[in-house]
Amino acid sequence: MKIYQASIKLKPCARGFHIITDRIESLLLNYNIMIGTVHLFMKHTSASLSINENVDPSVRKDMENFFNEIADNKLYYIHTYEGSDDMPAHIKSSLLGQSLTIPITDGKLNLGTWQGIYLGEHRDRAESREIIATIQGE
Repeated sequence: MKIYQASIKLKPCARGFHIITDRIESLLLNYNIMIGTVHLFMKHTSASLSINENVDPSVRKDMENFFNEIADNKLYYIHTYEGSDDMPAHIKSSLLGQSLTIPITDGKLNLGTWQGIYLGEHRDRAESREIIATIQGE
């Protein structure tokens, strides 16, 4: 069994959901893993990782609208040190999560036909983001 670890640096993105599948797939080209897994870990508390629809961009907009409705603009938030989007970003990150594990088959991500990896950016003015990818297999 081979195990590799790499850091993926993402440029700042606008608030919303962004497909980053190609960044993960391009990383796999650096390793000769035909069967195994890739574990992705987001090193931030105001962004998230998830898997969802990869074709119709209206899904990403609907996701953003839904999470804004349930988490934004609550008068009872105390943690607003970095702005009004601070606590909502933490809540969205906790709901969606910071990690994913995806199988690798024949050297490629074994996602469903309509599945893509989302970066959920939950801040209005985000900085770059870092994901740690741990790749293991044969």
